[in-house]
Amino acid sequence: MPHDWAINGPFYDGDRPEVGGGMGRLPSHGVAWYRRKLNIQSADNGKSIYLDIDGAMSYAIVWINGNLVGGWPYGYNSFRLDLTPYIKFGGENQLAIRLDNPNNSSRWYTGGGIYRNVWLTKVNPVHVAQWGTFIKTRDASATVATIDLDVSIENKSSTGQKVEVITEVYLLNNKLERVGKKIATFPEQIATIEVGKKIKVGNSVTISNPLLWGPPPSQKANLYVAVTRLYTNGKPIDEYETRFGIRSLKFDPLKGVLVNNKPVRIQGVNQHHDLGALGAAFNYRAAERQLELLRELGCNAIRMAHNPPAPELLDLTDRMGFLVIDEAFDCWERGKTPLDFHLIFQDWHEADIRSFVRRDRNHPSIIAWSFGNEVGEQYTADTGAVLAKKLHDIVLEEDPTRPATAAMNYAKPDMPFPATMDIISLNYQGEGIRDAPAYAHLRGIRTSPLYPAFQKKFPNKLIVSGETSSALSTRGSYIFPVYDGSSAPVSDSTGGNPQKKYVSAYELYTAQFGASPDKVFASQDKHPFVAGEFVWSGWDYLGEPTPYYSARSSYCGIIDLAGFKKDRFYLYQSRWRPDLPMAHILPHWNWPDRIGQITPAHVFTSGDEAELFLNGRSLGKKKKALFEYRLRWDDVKYEPGELKVIAYKKGKQIVRTTDNAAQLKATADRNTITADGEDLSFITVSVVDKNGLTVPEANNKVSFAIEGPGEIVATDNGDPASMDSFASKEREAYFGFVLVIVRSQRGKPGNIKITASSQGLKATSVVIKSK
Repeated sequence: MPHDWAINGPFYDGDRPEVGGGMGRLPSHGVAWYRRKLNIQSADNGKSIYLDIDGAMSYAIVWINGNLVGGWPYGYNSFRLDLTPYIKFGGENQLAIRLDNPNNSSRWYTGGGIYRNVWLTKVNPVHVAQWGTFIKTRDASATVATIDLDVSIENKSSTGQKVEVITEVYLLNNKLERVGKKIATFPEQIATIEVGKKIKVGNSVTISNPLLWGPPPSQKANLYVAVTRLYTNGKPIDEYETRFGIRSLKFDPLKGVLVNNKPVRIQGVNQHHDLGALGAAFNYRAAERQLELLRELGCNAIRMAHNPPAPELLDLTDRMGFLVIDEAFDCWERGKTPLDFHLIFQDWHEADIRSFVRRDRNHPSIIAWSFGNEVGEQYTADTGAVLAKKLHDIVLEEDPTRPATAAMNYAKPDMPFPATMDIISLNYQGEGIRDAPAYAHLRGIRTSPLYPAFQKKFPNKLIVSGETSSALSTRGSYIFPVYDGSSAPVSDSTGGNPQKKYVSAYELYTAQFGASPDKVFASQDKHPFVAGEFVWSGWDYLGEPTPYYSARSSYCGIIDLAGFKKDRFYLYQSRWRPDLPMAHILPHWNWPDRIGQITPAHVFTSGDEAELFLNGRSLGKKKKALFEYRLRWDDVKYEPGELKVIAYKKGKQIVRTTDNAAQLKATADRNTITADGEDLSFITVSVVDKNGLTVPEANNKVSFAIEGPGEIVATDNGDPASMDSFASKEREAYFGFVLVIVRSQRGKPGNIKITASSQGLKATSVVIKSK
């Protein structure tokens, strides 16, 4: 564990696959059994024994020693089952878990299996309950903060109990280790708990000069831990740790989100739960790598699309300082696929929402809850609004400290649905849907930009874009001619190549309902009261391969599935990191068949002005106009050589025509990893010429070999149409790049050598130290 039974394939190819493009063409459907024998020692007799499952896809049912214990159908929720009545203490116990993951149950790749961590939890009969603490901060400032703590305690013993509750607070360092002595102690409490009951006790403490939690770079993500201990008759019986952050949070309809009274512009992305070639099986390092690249981009916020994440992902967002909208449910009663959550919504929505909020509410990175995404109830007037209000109120019963919302791609200001929301979260409606000239011929929802209308109707509510853009591209591919406007839908004749399943990387082309980044930026800048955006999407993800459903992964990421940056990365970086001197030219400059033909050159830069040179000749200096976010030289005639841009903020980039492919070059994201059987090194192999320049259209097949205490777990190249198994040890480069992922072996330190070879090219190797 964690385990995804489907990720190694094989992919379902062809026109009538058993599993279609929407779910990633991987065999995630079906029934599986997991079994494990547990030896529970006699000394544990009298304790409570729980099974805690962080996520199992899906319809999990659990037996112990042939006894049905319980289960949970929604594959994204964490849950606990009490094994105690069925345990044979001092003997062997048979645990069995059955999963049944239906086909046609999702619009994206779900994965299959127990894809998150599983825990056997042993506690004394009187203990802090599951997710049994809730920490709230009041009046937080740099000088003082009041911390409120609720502790829920269960009594599973045979007698009533009198319990002493003591909680101490410690500061944590960036390794999440306690620093120094305790900084505060909550007043001691005495609680009497009847047999079989659960009680909640509340208490408060004041902390002077707290270190506040806030998003970098202007703030620091400081964390604390509250250590709660229970005693009976002076004897310690339980200890429970709760990590938390001290921060204030305000939502101003004009100033946006204020963290510790400082406005923070939302520069966010949406993220699905898969980890690319590793599938849905959670891995801490793989998730951390995704966030590291997003932070380099300038991203400061994540919307969890569209389900509760692995709990460790929220540990990462806490530690790294990302703001989070935590989300559950892509549908309610009105389904989107034949076998999705709508089948069990009536029976399970309340349990799912309550467990979702209870598990996550102590994470300081979470700034808001979302209880639905583009649900069909937007279309059902008062009926949908009544259901929305019910779900909203359940969320606030569990956590009254944060706003609750649902993302809307259809509901308009005068409809009852948005009136039930604490904040207005708009998907695509802010910049308008199919309202630009290039989209006029398309069928479907047609919406003018609605930021002003929503502000007029709800002047006291913050407005944010829960999804923007849905721009599409394949890294490294450029298609001519280039659209001369700022945003256009991709088609077989404009921006798309259906034979190769490419979408032009000029970053002007979108899904039919989408908008280019340029169009979104302009709409947000024209309406500065909007708190910011969550781009669809940060990374490419498995499934939903618009516009080519014969492919297996999405086209809309700013970063591709393998973790390679698309050109769009630099467009967002130029906006989100304005103080970073940078310039980026597209396309590459290897066009032997286009000599003398118009080959537009576009520049993304944090500067306001830039000059372009071709083989030393100036092609002119350009300055960004109002609501213009890229600089375009659309009349450049191609000739081999050197294309150089100088941006007037100390940014410069040169692209050169390369020689033929001559060798491979390997670079590891980390050359030292931990020998725990979980840590990973992501190694990028590029196809380069004799001068070390990446050959931009190289597609050489690369083979990998490994020596030492490690294993190759996956390879990828970012090609959304590739049907090669992720487990393959060889893979074609995709526009010059290929990725190999290496995992350490548990308890086996030493050097791991990975060699990449390709026929006709000089091989390369890299050494990873496992410690």
